[in-house]
Amino acid sequence: MLDGLGEFCTAALAAHECPSASVAVVRDGTVVLAAAYGLADVAAGRPATPDTRYVLASITKPITATAACVLADRGLIDLDAPLPAGSVTAPPGADWPAPTPRQLLQHRGGLTSHYDFRYGDDPRPPIDVSGYTRLYRRPGSGYEYANHGYGLLGGVLESASGLPLSHLLTREVFDPLGLRSSGLGTPGGSAATRYSIDGRGYPTELTTSHPGATTGFATASELALFGHRYDTLLRPATAAATRDAAPISDHLGYGLGWCVSRGDGPLILSHGGGMGGVATMLVVVPELALSVAVLTNGTSKAARNAIVDHVLSAAVPGYRPAAISPASTAPARSLAPTVGGWSGSITTPDGPVPVALQVHPDGRCELTLAGERATATATPSGEADLTVTVDLQLPTADARRNSPLLGLVLTAGADGLSGVARAYRDGDRRGWLGNLLSHPVHLTHR
Repeated sequence: MLDGLGEFCTAALAAHECPSASVAVVRDGTVVLAAAYGLADVAAGRPATPDTRYVLASITKPITATAACVLADRGLIDLDAPLPAGSVTAPPGADWPAPTPRQLLQHRGGLTSHYDFRYGDDPRPPIDVSGYTRLYRRPGSGYEYANHGYGLLGGVLESASGLPLSHLLTREVFDPLGLRSSGLGTPGGSAATRYSIDGRGYPTELTTSHPGATTGFATASELALFGHRYDTLLRPATAAATRDAAPISDHLGYGLGWCVSRGDGPLILSHGGGMGGVATMLVVVPELALSVAVLTNGTSKAARNAIVDHVLSAAVPGYRPAAISPASTAPARSLAPTVGGWSGSITTPDGPVPVALQVHPDGRCELTLAGERATATATPSGEADLTVTVDLQLPTADARRNSPLLGLVLTAGADGLSGVARAYRDGDRRGWLGNLLSHPVHLTHR
């Protein structure tokens, strides 16, 4: 089935400048392939092996979701009960309930994009994420991928179980499935070093406000076994609910921690992961009793994607890459409603920051932020009337840490342009991957 996989993977790693990859295939409950290629540690010349542990990034989410479902089956949490008051902040005048665990698991909790990372022995205190747990839409009303939701959910699980999340995942997921090399936090021993897109090794220590979204680790074989067996930990109705996925595109839905394929071909469950020094993928095809894990230790997803598509094209009849791709298929909106001059403010934890925006019919725009000016080209997307990124520093203490760019995602309404202003760093070619910090923004015609 996979003759020549070694040659293919070696070539893919070289072509895309990725240090290493570990690949595992489980069929009918048995690991039928476990292989690794390249270097887990470039400086030490240490090769990757099937026993090498990799950080999983967002593949942590289906693991955390499984633990949530286990606790729900035991009556320790209610997936449909709103979070405690004060967990999130609604917009002024919005009488919205707090999101439920189910909505957080499905990325329908009303939150928006966020990530924050502290590397190594950074002496600065963690970012106070309570300033970023704002709702941007009514919970349950729409999908938006949000690490924050799994951060909040981790607190719910810890309160319900009385255990740190790392201990809970070990007790309720990894140990029952016999996964002895998997965990949450910092992997030790034979773990793969994470590398930036230009080949710099990341510090081993990594902390974040959303570990249940991000900081799992495993070998490829154990991850593939998790995908094959996770539903055995759950009641049948709960296992089915993990695959009950509202659409997020023409070809994909999102259930309880899993992307779920839609359309022709066998049902496919999947989740990818990506962050500084990590590109990973887990794919489960229940009809074929098949699961596939591909783990790499480089930021670029190109080698991961090539290997995943190669393996699945051989193993899954009728496989389409779109069946595991969360890319939006919504048609782009029109930029026309945003043309003109606008002014207003960005709401930040440090207070409002004044902003002015001039949008021209051809998409050219000028943005003035706290007295600094930049030009860029704006475009519409399937989710917003205007998206634009400018080389301007949001003047807040949090954004100045490692988030030098500003992106606006705005939608026109009766009272002006509203949306989100995101401070972030574009990749890790010029430093470690920074934080992505989202803030409400509202502009009116001037």
